[in-house]
Amino acid sequence: MLSTAALRAHLLAARLAGPVATSRERSLRSYRLFAARDPRVLLGIEPEHDWSFPELLRLMSDKCGVSANPALTSGQDVIDPDLTIAALDAFAERLAAAAAVGAPVLLGTGHPHRLLGFYASLAAALSAVGCPVLTPAQNRCIDITTQFGVRTYNIVYVRGVAMVREPGARNEARDPGCHSHSPLPIRVALGCAADRGGPLPRLVIGDHGWVCGAGQLGFEAIGLADADDPAPFVGQAEGRVSVAVPLDDAVRSAYYRPITRYVLNRACLSQ
Repeated sequence: MLSTAALRAHLLAARLAGPVATSRERSLRSYRLFAARDPRVLLGIEPEHDWSFPELLRLMSDKCGVSANPALTSGQDVIDPDLTIAALDAFAERLAAAAAVGAPVLLGTGHPHRLLGFYASLAAALSAVGCPVLTPAQNRCIDITTQFGVRTYNIVYVRGVAMVREPGARNEARDPGCHSHSPLPIRVALGCAADRGGPLPRLVIGDHGWVCGAGQLGFEAIGLADADDPAPFVGQAEGRVSVAVPLDDAVRSAYYRPITRYVLNRACLSQ
């Protein structure tokens, strides 16, 4: 079993925590956009509170570990590895609780190139102990507004993990899916499941719009979030996201394997 000390060392060495690749400028810009309720950074969360920029900065300092000093406006941002580990422990507790009752689960990612392996390992472990891994709206066509205009995508599932992919993409190894922040895919997937009479997930696991969109609709949701994504942490503060784990969500996919082992061991789901 990977020890807490070994995990902490790995987080820092892989730059999953500590000084990360996310720039301070990018994080501060995201906080300002969130304060202005820009849908590009809300990720499906509809805040109950009128979060100001200073309040968001304090929240992200408390939950993620970024500097609370607004005068610090450049350089690389920082994630506190101890906050990451504490959140991973809470994440593992929710996995264990779902596994104990065989709860239906739905997993989805907006970072398939980086995080597919992490979520797919969770899907396999949960399935092995009797949790139905749901795949509603498979191949459903949806239109998502992007910075390049409205684009058409398909909802697909790879190894039990939902994502969006451009129509016609066939090579899963080269094109597992597209980077997306949109909450629309999870809304469509949950709507499709409801229309067909269920089952509905008792737990949604993911990132970006997958976790925030599900939490906003009242489903228990847990996931990963970078320092420039305040929405999951606001969702957690307001009670709509159960666990938001602060870490860099765009490092090499292999760097998430020790995290996978740690979480599965903590949840007593190791195979």
